[in-house]
Amino acid sequence: MSEHEKLNYVEFPVKDIHVAKDFFAKVFSWRFEDFGDAYTAFYDAGIDGGFFKSDQTVQASLGSVLLVFYSDNLEMTMEKILAAKGSISQDIFSFPGGRRFHFLDPNGNEYAVWSKS
Repeated sequence: MSEHEKLNYVEFPVKDIHVAKDFFAKVFSWRFEDFGDAYTAFYDAGIDGGFFKSDQTVQASLGSVLLVFYSDNLEMTMEKILAAKGSISQDIFSFPGGRRFHFLDPNGNEYAVWSKS
């Protein structure tokens, strides 16, 4: 598939880059490459991207885009998020096509996880 005019990279604000790296490495096995103290790039996430130092957060209720992960086992992924100091902002619910939940990473950014079952 051609990469021309396809989503290729995503960036997120984080208050603490080290906390973000620790959380996403533990929960989702992401790898990182630092570019100074205020930016780190991540890999092995389905799409590459980065975290930049900021006091802002992204949350769908504030008009931000919501990035959604896929999981074969929602409950297991939820346990990993909680063990890595994330929090659940919306418990598992059903929707046409599957189930999902929303969570906040330790920096306060919102994401969701969905599953077909």
